[in-house]
Amino acid sequence: MVLTWPMLFEQICLQYSLWSRFFRVGIRAPPKLLELAVQSLLRDEALAIAALEELPAELFPPLFSAAFAGMHSQAVKAMVQAWPFPCLPLGALMKEHKPHLETFQAAVDGLDVLLAQEVRPRRWKLQVLDLRQNAHQDFWTVWSGTRAGVCSLLEPEVAGPVRKRRRVEGARAWLKQTSAPVEVLMDLCLKEGTPDASLSYLLKKVKRRRGALRLCCQKLRVFSMPMHDVRRILTLVQLDSVQDLEVNCTWKLATLGRFAPHLGQMVNLRRLLLSHIHMTPHAALGVEECCVSQLTSQFPSLQHLQELYLDSISFLEDRLDQVLRCLKSPLETLSITNCLMSEADLMHLSQCPSVSQLKDLSLSGVNLTSISSKPLWVLIEKASATLQDLDLDECGIMDSQFSALLPALSHCSQLTTFSFCGNPISMAVLESLLRHTVGLSKLSHVLYPAPLESYEDVHGTVHLGRLAHLHARLKQVLQELGLPSMVWFSGDPCPHCGDRTFYNPEPILCPCYMAA
Repeated sequence: MVLTWPMLFEQICLQYSLWSRFFRVGIRAPPKLLELAVQSLLRDEALAIAALEELPAELFPPLFSAAFAGMHSQAVKAMVQAWPFPCLPLGALMKEHKPHLETFQAAVDGLDVLLAQEVRPRRWKLQVLDLRQNAHQDFWTVWSGTRAGVCSLLEPEVAGPVRKRRRVEGARAWLKQTSAPVEVLMDLCLKEGTPDASLSYLLKKVKRRRGALRLCCQKLRVFSMPMHDVRRILTLVQLDSVQDLEVNCTWKLATLGRFAPHLGQMVNLRRLLLSHIHMTPHAALGVEECCVSQLTSQFPSLQHLQELYLDSISFLEDRLDQVLRCLKSPLETLSITNCLMSEADLMHLSQCPSVSQLKDLSLSGVNLTSISSKPLWVLIEKASATLQDLDLDECGIMDSQFSALLPALSHCSQLTTFSFCGNPISMAVLESLLRHTVGLSKLSHVLYPAPLESYEDVHGTVHLGRLAHLHARLKQVLQELGLPSMVWFSGDPCPHCGDRTFYNPEPILCPCYMAA
């Protein structure tokens, strides 16, 4: 006799009732009903596959999880084809159970088999195969419908109609319906050794089912990888799905120029990071300008760009205006770090319409020593109504320049964090900063450099005793101004290891000062 799912379910209920009589409380709890059902089904993989047509939706998540972890490839393949929910969050499951290649391929094969058919099961609802490991974290452990679903199955007056509907549904399972594309959602990291066997297998299926199987990628990271391999993979990605792009390579400017057309297709991009792009030595000026134009000509397509990070970009000096004027939407975050900038660059930056609504601004590592403070003052003043985080670390800002910025800083009503470590600032200017920012009710964290008075010698060695005394003085001023909850940390290179050490007032976050 062939067991159907209702017959098997009745047997499971009977077993559960009998088993529970023989377990004493506190010694060992009987298996949960769903666990028992899953164990019974997976003992016979063919039976599990045959039961899918009548299997309650409540049992699909635990059964799929157990089949995937137990490498029941045929059951996984069949369950993908019968999945009763719009989304299958496989990535979260892969994070919990490191997948066997064959099992992952079985899940992809399930999609491939289904998409190859002109007619699909009416019950099949899968629209998205989500391979992101940090999405839907609680789906497999705390599935919202499980408890209610189990209760309904245990109540005959409710369970009967449900099973009846499923039989009717099963009878119409192969009625023709419109074929909609299925999306595979994942975060891509392109680096040396990519693609691995799993990604290669998926890309092969995407190429084979082009149009019916769409590879979507919200986060794209490009590290060290040959450009021809990058372009080959990106031709299979729905580039309008990319919202977060990081290009962190030691690319030449010409290589970035070849990548630029792909960037222009990422029309929904919200965050862009470009890092370590360098110019070819002795390259003709016309060639450089052409490559920069290839990049900046894509920016008008990025209508949704909100965050722009430019780090260690060698071509930026005297070209910042060319980059910024192509931006068509206001930025929330602008980070230009470890780059060379001219005074004209900073002036263009302060006049750019896209910076008027900045929430985060970082110019860390940009040498401003020989640049007038006026453009930076204008920039801070322009964004003062929205600016929340300001980072001016390692900018070489002198006392006179910093003092000129204080009136603009005092207008930043939304400012919560201000960091300006690594600048040669005196104690008098620090106290002046305190008094200028007394009205900034949201300012809670300030990271400041060790005052000039705390150094022992011209080599930049901090005298910890002097620093502690000066820090205590700043704490006292905070008390006098009614700001005892504002946190001020001093940050400077450790005299022993060179790593940045924070003092409050004692050294913290540096192993050199930890007790042996």
